Amino acid sequence: MSAPPRRRAVVTGIGVIAPNGTSTEAFWKSTQEGVSVLDRVTREGCTHLPLKVAGEVRSFDPSAVIEERYIVQTDRFTHFAMAAADAALEDARLGRADTEDRPFSAGVVTAAGSGGGEFGQGELQKLWGKGSRYVGPWQSIAWFYAASTGQISIRRGFKGPCSVVAADEAGGLDALAHAVRAVQRGTDVIVAGSTEAPLAPYSMVCQLGYRELSLVDDPARAYRPFTEGACGFVPAEGGAMFTVEELGAARERGVPVRATLAGHAATFTGASCWERSREGLAEAIRGALAEAGCAPEEIDVVFADALGVPEADRAEALAIGDALGAHGRRVPVTAPKTGTGRAYCAAPVLDTVAAVLAMEHGLIPPTPNVFDICHDLDLVTGCARPAQVGTALVLSRGLMGSNSALVLRRGAADAT
Repeated sequence: MSAPPRRRAVVTGIGVIAPNGTSTEAFWKSTQEGVSVLDRVTREGCTHLPLKVAGEVRSFDPSAVIEERYIVQTDRFTHFAMAAADAALEDARLGRADTEDRPFSAGVVTAAGSGGGEFGQGELQKLWGKGSRYVGPWQSIAWFYAASTGQISIRRGFKGPCSVVAADEAGGLDALAHAVRAVQRGTDVIVAGSTEAPLAPYSMVCQLGYRELSLVDDPARAYRPFTEGACGFVPAEGGAMFTVEELGAARERGVPVRATLAGHAATFTGASCWERSREGLAEAIRGALAEAGCAPEEIDVVFADALGVPEADRAEALAIGDALGAHGRRVPVTAPKTGTGRAYCAAPVLDTVAAVLAMEHGLIPPTPNVFDICHDLDLVTGCARPAQVGTALVLSRGLMGSNSALVLRRGAADAT
């Protein structure tokens, strides 16, 4: 008896809330044009801190898209997640009527590194300034890294597999891998992705312990990976959510398949051990290629982790060569996050959005603020580069030592 055909996980919807745009269209316009929105920190209570430059989301009004009863019990990072999830589901043409009669066929998986710091800080200030009677009941859940998964599933009535990846930056790609596994095990729809809001005073003070953080006060020079002037990374808020569906279910509904999540792998090499990350990242790339059934020469573009720390940048450049061989010196590499900042777990998810859009538009976005490259990479700078992009590789490493790689294919090209 032959085995049943393997269930394939595909992307049918995208929702974005980012420093350079609060819609997928606005995000792509800025990204393809290489616009940098890095700027001086303006958030209340943060302007006196040593961290001077960040990627802030300045044009987002949660009350315009989210019901008040959810806003008052959730943090800014969950507001981002709910809004992006709504946009992703709308893009996939999935309304409430499509899942309400089969709620166990839909689930949610998110990744979070910082949780709800702004909400938690506000409630603690009430506790110590006014007393316990002024602390609301939502303090118990709003700060929690799993809050976004919980609130999206409650709000949408999803009762299928729901989970959260509590991890460093690479967790954003790992969340997408969890979505793929859930689809392969029988779930039809998973809303997956990551959003972060690490720019409240408490959260920013916590980040000052990262030696990789850039404290440069010039937005044009604060985040310049793969250059002699690399001085660390600039943090950001925002993120993205995807509607991930089983291919057959998507085709039955007649919706376009935007990309196939073809392969993923992850490794661990230790916190801030950047030289060792070369081996771990290369192994993750090889594992993702193997799962995707993809030869190194098939990769048309690499979206780099691009930490902005000299030893980390060198390790990444070498890892790409180790895993892709001679093709690693020829394949276009880009890091559009240098124009928006590094949004922790959400950073590789936004890169994944950019990769899907690059495949759809035949255009590799540039790496803003980077020109004097000092590594053996074909880094796309200045202007976007026209290219036929059928397969993309997205890379991510975390400050705590995780390495992750994701292979994407255009549309349903590799599905049978």
